[in-house]
Amino acid sequence: MTTSEREITDAVDLCTADGRLAPDARGWSRVPLHRCNLRGRFGRNKRWDYWGILAGDLVISSTFSNVDYLGIVDVWWGDLASGRTGGRGVTLPLPRRIRLPERPGTAPLRYSSPHLTVEMVDDPGGTELRVTWEERDGTPGRLDARIAMPDAHESLNVVIPWSDSTFQFTSKHQARPAHGELVVGDEVRPFGGDDDAWGVLDVGRGRWPYRTHWNWGGGAGRARGAGDAGPDRPVVGLQLGGKWTEGTGATENGVIVDGRLTKIGAELAWDYSWEDPLAEWKVRAPDGTVDLVLHPRYDKHSRTEAGVMGMEVHQVFGTWSGSVRTDDGRIVVFDELQGFAEECRARW
Repeated sequence: MTTSEREITDAVDLCTADGRLAPDARGWSRVPLHRCNLRGRFGRNKRWDYWGILAGDLVISSTFSNVDYLGIVDVWWGDLASGRTGGRGVTLPLPRRIRLPERPGTAPLRYSSPHLTVEMVDDPGGTELRVTWEERDGTPGRLDARIAMPDAHESLNVVIPWSDSTFQFTSKHQARPAHGELVVGDEVRPFGGDDDAWGVLDVGRGRWPYRTHWNWGGGAGRARGAGDAGPDRPVVGLQLGGKWTEGTGATENGVIVDGRLTKIGAELAWDYSWEDPLAEWKVRAPDGTVDLVLHPRYDKHSRTEAGVMGMEVHQVFGTWSGSVRTDDGRIVVFDELQGFAEECRARW
């Protein structure tokens, strides 16, 4: 066993009628089972769906979020080879138009303005992500993507309980095949179709402490090494976290091999440099379940100061090498697995 955390197997409410964390909500599941019925404490509640696409030299993300007093909707893209980036974002005070369902994935997410339109629409087979925007120089942009949900593909869903009044439900999806195209001006960049593009989903619903510090990392691809060859190479998904879960008795750590989740209950050891984020990032489990090195190619550094709210993030993209061990003792070794890692320091 890699975790002693409680596994949830039936649908459950996140909150009690008075808005506190429901006792039965504590634990993790292999598919999303929580109804995120947040109530009260205006200004502390956070709701978001974040999609990322890893496609070789191309990385893309789109966020749809409501943190009570602000709404943020955006799209971003980056070319890891050239360093070119683009996209568009909007920030909305008191965002009544930005609505996210209590059961993630059960209602379309839509936003439209003159410079940015975002649609995230789920169905049983996956998610359609459609975005149009104007770059800051007026160049039109368009993203049409399909992120598949393979049959029986598992995700990591867990409640992080700081207390009965501050807690977070997170649903992390890794290694979901993606295909589509990014168009910026006259440049058309198709992706996917040959196991070279992967979707990443981060769903958040919860009520946070004011100051928070976290690590998050992920990645996906077919393993290369340890005798694996051809189309039978296992598909590996990495889901790694740290700092924000310490002391709660829960983690967001796990690996997904050929769609099956191995949940890791231990905190991971992260070794990297905030001052030199393009140096190697090393992540290891105490028992060796994961032993990984990320070789960064690009640092997406952002800093926001808005009165009482502030956030600084180093998110690096590159390739993972190392090994993971599954529940049944299988050791999968790989290199050049597409992925990312980040540190965020936030007041929000």
